Amino acid sequence: MSSSPPTSQLAYVLHSRAYRENSALVDFLTPQGRLRAVLRSARGKAGSLARPFVPLDIEFRGRGELKNVGRMESAGIPAWLEGEALFSGLYLNELLIRLLPAEDPHPGVFDHYAATLQALAQGRALEPLLRSFEWRLLDDLGYGFALDADINGDPLASDGMYRLQVDAGLERVYLLQPGLFQGAELIAMSEADWSAPGALSAAKRLMRQALAVHLGGRPLVSRELFRKP
Repeated sequence: MSSSPPTSQLAYVLHSRAYRENSALVDFLTPQGRLRAVLRSARGKAGSLARPFVPLDIEFRGRGELKNVGRMESAGIPAWLEGEALFSGLYLNELLIRLLPAEDPHPGVFDHYAATLQALAQGRALEPLLRSFEWRLLDDLGYGFALDADINGDPLASDGMYRLQVDAGLERVYLLQPGLFQGAELIAMSEADWSAPGALSAAKRLMRQALAVHLGGRPLVSRELFRKP
């Protein structure tokens, strides 16, 4: 049987760890999905390129789930992230590793990731960027829900109170209980109006609730970085 011809595509490193002697086991994000590949001679020139937030052009070899990295070259300007922007980039990477199935093409997620890295490097406000990325990822994976209508298809009422039914969407409720969302906050989120009072904090709570079930109860390590002094 003939071997699979190498394929070249754009990629970013999501995570890398030592593997055997001089190699590394690397998770890459590509337009064709998340790929895992062995990088030989990881301590050489190739290893210096295989860093997060660097756009790469990579030739992947092999048919199985575990590929081999052939040719690897820089494909653009790296996103230089520092401080909370760096923590945010690591958070995006961990989300993708945890949620994105292997070899499941999501070119929209790849493009949004690349654009988000550049926005982080430019110093744009973190919270709107993170909420937008979380929402786009959930939507692309088929876990999205309407932000401007409830589970019955009725438009949200600005003075209404809602709770998230993860598998269905937003449900209007009439008895006060913990964890509810105001209709005005949700409407502002649907319009990306982050200047509206409470919109950003509500978006953070909503995305955490929406993501939690898909993360399987295991906390995200990168979230702890934001809590350290």
